[in-house]
Amino acid sequence: MAGSLLLRLACGLILSLGIALPAYRRGDLSPSGVLGALLTGTLTLGCGGWAWGLSLIAFFVSSSLLTRWRKRSKAALAELFAKGGRRDLGQALANGGVGAVLAVLTAALPHPAWPAAFAGALATATADTWATEVGVLSPKPPRLITTRKTVPAGTSGGVTLWGTLAGAGGALFLGTTFYLLGLGEAALPGRGGDAACCSSTVIPLALAGGLLGMAFDSLLGATVQGIYRCPRCGKETERRNHCGGPTVLLRGRPWLTNDGVNLLATLVGATLAGGLALAIGLIWAGAFPP
Repeated sequence: MAGSLLLRLACGLILSLGIALPAYRRGDLSPSGVLGALLTGTLTLGCGGWAWGLSLIAFFVSSSLLTRWRKRSKAALAELFAKGGRRDLGQALANGGVGAVLAVLTAALPHPAWPAAFAGALATATADTWATEVGVLSPKPPRLITTRKTVPAGTSGGVTLWGTLAGAGGALFLGTTFYLLGLGEAALPGRGGDAACCSSTVIPLALAGGLLGMAFDSLLGATVQGIYRCPRCGKETERRNHCGGPTVLLRGRPWLTNDGVNLLATLVGATLAGGLALAIGLIWAGAFPP
């Protein structure tokens, strides 16, 4: 068992390097982002298994492709976000940290709810990223999730129909990918018992967790996340410096950054999906006792 875990950890490190280094050369990852990718990728694949690790890669690759899609059209909005398209350590841990912890838990304390919780966490990260990258291109301006007031594109807490549909598609994509990869892993010699816990219910659970996590992300962005105003250009931004000088806190708490919001959202998505999986299991066991 220990030998198998060490082997998977080594495979996770090698595969993470194979993904992170080209991403760094393309400008998708910063140096600290490479470290974050190595940490999350190695732990997720090594402790969770191939379905877990490859699902994390599916999230990263799809998100990177969407970030590059119509990049010129999004360039004017990039300065409003705390960070650009080049992901750093904080972003890697915010999006993949909860999943990595769940992978460690599934190796140390196996439980049927962990895979669903992992899918919910990663579905949230995927849904939020897809929603952001597509939503900023919406022909209609976003509306604040709390008041439904029309706000400029790129405003934290703003939602659009395009973004919501893209987020739902991202959550569904991640859940389906995780399920199919789980089926493939279950067919591998000696892996059936580990991967069989990834049942078809993980797809709707990932969708539910991803949608709730994405909505929670928008709610925090509209209420608690630190948002600033640039005294020079008057724009709202997540950055503490803009137009060459410091910005002024407009609303929210300065200690809650976008990375913190993403981390909390993935935790909510994981909790919902894992909790639903546990409830379904208990109901099923009550209806069909051994």
